[in-house]
Amino acid sequence: MNDRSRDTFFTLLPPPPQVALGMELPRLDGHAKVTGAARYAAEHPQAGLLYGVVVNTAAARGRIERISTRRALAVPGVVDVLTHENRPRMRSLDLFYKDMTAPVTGSPFKPLHDAQVHCSGQPVALVVARSFEAARYAATLVEVEVAAEPHETDLLAQLHTARQPSALRAGFKSPPKQRGDADRAWHAAPVQVDAAFHLRPEHHNPMEMHATTVLYAARGPAGKGSHLTIHDKTQGSQNVRSVVSRVFGLPESRVTVRNTFVGGAFGSGLRPQYPLLLAVMAALKLKQSVRVVLTRPQMFTFGHRPELWQRVRLGAQRDGRLTALLHDAAGTTSRREDHVEVVVNWSGQLYRCDNVRLDYKLVPLDLHSPMDMRAPGAAQGVHAIEVAMDELAHRLGMDPLALRLKNYAEHDANEDLPFSSKELRACYQQAAQRFGWERRPPRPRAWRHGRELVGWGMATGTWDALQMFARVQAVLQADGQLVLRTAASDIGTGTLTVMTQIAAAAMGLPLSQVRFELGDSTLPVAPVEGGSSHVATVGSAVQGVCERLQRRLWSMARQQPGSPFATGRFHDVGFADGCMHLRFERDVTVRLTDILAAAGHSTLEEKYLLLPAVLKQRKYTRAVHSAVFCEVHVDETLGTVRVTRVVIAVAAGRIINPLTARSQVIGGVVWGIGQALHEETLADHTLGRFMNHDLAQYHVPVNADIGDIEVVFVEEKDTIASRLGAKGVGEIGIVGVAAAVCNAIHHATGRRILSLPMTPDKVMAPDVGQR
Repeated sequence: MNDRSRDTFFTLLPPPPQVALGMELPRLDGHAKVTGAARYAAEHPQAGLLYGVVVNTAAARGRIERISTRRALAVPGVVDVLTHENRPRMRSLDLFYKDMTAPVTGSPFKPLHDAQVHCSGQPVALVVARSFEAARYAATLVEVEVAAEPHETDLLAQLHTARQPSALRAGFKSPPKQRGDADRAWHAAPVQVDAAFHLRPEHHNPMEMHATTVLYAARGPAGKGSHLTIHDKTQGSQNVRSVVSRVFGLPESRVTVRNTFVGGAFGSGLRPQYPLLLAVMAALKLKQSVRVVLTRPQMFTFGHRPELWQRVRLGAQRDGRLTALLHDAAGTTSRREDHVEVVVNWSGQLYRCDNVRLDYKLVPLDLHSPMDMRAPGAAQGVHAIEVAMDELAHRLGMDPLALRLKNYAEHDANEDLPFSSKELRACYQQAAQRFGWERRPPRPRAWRHGRELVGWGMATGTWDALQMFARVQAVLQADGQLVLRTAASDIGTGTLTVMTQIAAAAMGLPLSQVRFELGDSTLPVAPVEGGSSHVATVGSAVQGVCERLQRRLWSMARQQPGSPFATGRFHDVGFADGCMHLRFERDVTVRLTDILAAAGHSTLEEKYLLLPAVLKQRKYTRAVHSAVFCEVHVDETLGTVRVTRVVIAVAAGRIINPLTARSQVIGGVVWGIGQALHEETLADHTLGRFMNHDLAQYHVPVNADIGDIEVVFVEEKDTIASRLGAKGVGEIGIVGVAAAVCNAIHHATGRRILSLPMTPDKVMAPDVGQR
């Protein structure tokens, strides 16, 4: 290439700063959210919109004998009242809920299906009116008479009915087979722990309540047939589209689901909830647009973290070596479905022990099916084993951290597999150092601060490093803009920001030149946003599609006459500041837009399908690990506990954006403190009903409850978990936090509290947890 052509096609540029992986970047959608520009499911306007208000029954079990809608229909503005007697025809939900977000056995709840009442809070009618106020008032006038039948909602009273799950959920791992003779080893152990735990139900309370807006168009985009555009609070737009399409017999081309902004979900949006189905019923029946929004009390009517009873028995030699580990659990489920979670398996994976027996059963009750809540199973199962380990350390007179290091598992004995990466030792070391653990006195009740006892506790956390499949489309435009599209979801975790960052770093573009489109069922396939899998899955697909664009651009540049790229290899080029350059000769650069223009292209498009490397991954256990250290101040007289300081070290592979990742971990820690001290849903078993169904009585942490939280990310490389080397951080933040708080309370007071939450009445009671 002569000098003149180089001046026109190649440009000399100084090496510019560019977006990089590992850089702290604020959320790109933050301004839209704080200014109200972001529209959530219940905020999309439409002329002539109708409003639906759900009527719930208080009966715990029985059969509807009569529904009178006469008074409700007489309210001015009321258009219709849907019940099981007049709803549109629906096909079976059973088949279409059988995905990764739902159990594989039983029959999911079908709103307005028939006269049977399965649990308190069940929706039995939908009042539809021209204004929300009219619908809300008319809903109070619907008369429902239920012939009550005997019900049972008490887990502890029904433990004798516990049974094995009838089948397994997709992604659920049943407890592994017993190794060694755990019962015999426990009885023979010189030091023993036998602890029973009771963890009450928790309910999701995201800031955005569940809502669905169905926009009905008589003619679809192609001018044929009606079309539904659905704005739904969901963690997977394509999941919702599939259910709506098949249950109501609609081609998927006539259903578009959007969830661009989601105000928190934490698992409550993994499977479609009843507001969606009710809103679609009303829209199809009335051939008008309909919105259904749940009230805060109604957020307690469609699922929860299951109540759980656990028993952990540990046996050890006097030097701390574990010789026996037995972990049994029984969790609630509905009578319609088997909701299963991985609860006990973590115990056999976390610690080295030759004699292990793990068992998990279900207790069917007259409640709505439980559902996933942040770190399902692990938030409860790891709590039990970590509190039991702390008790064992106390009985041995051994430092709790030293006990864990003594029994450190170098490989996963459950599966007899190595870990793809495991920097848990580094988590222990770095968190303990930052916390000052070496100054901890060994005996309880050693420290006071005024009238408060001070205690330090620690615990381990773990979660699976998940990866699923996803497709991403990328289009490089003539003006240098890069547009990426996939039906991923951002439930407030920073997905939009991180995916834009990955693409910008790969292509050497400023963030302003990258647009990431998500939250739309018409976009390329993506999994539900759950299990802390989106960065490893969708992020890897983004990186993959960008690499394909890079190779296409390199190939196009090589074909230009006299191109200095003609003789090099692909690995010899880099991308920065909107240009491609030779790594060993940085003054040889070409603008990406010039490559397109020279090749006669107005755009350049690529697609990439990320499929997990199953054959490679199945040879390893992929996991995220953490170490949590906690300080509490306890007023025994009042029973109050203040968590004044938490240090958590997390090993989660490559951290793409430490700012958003740290935010996720902090949020998990806050929730873990809530699990430890505040959150529980209380039932009146005589009525078979959850009673504290609002934020006045269902307590969650507020700013005054939270002290200093320090997050440490431990360096870890893991290209087996994902091509990015990244693992998820959304779930790990909560795991082990409640156990660390419990262990700190024991260190402060000498009392071991084995039920959550650890409310003031339990803390102040002199006989609680006495050995």
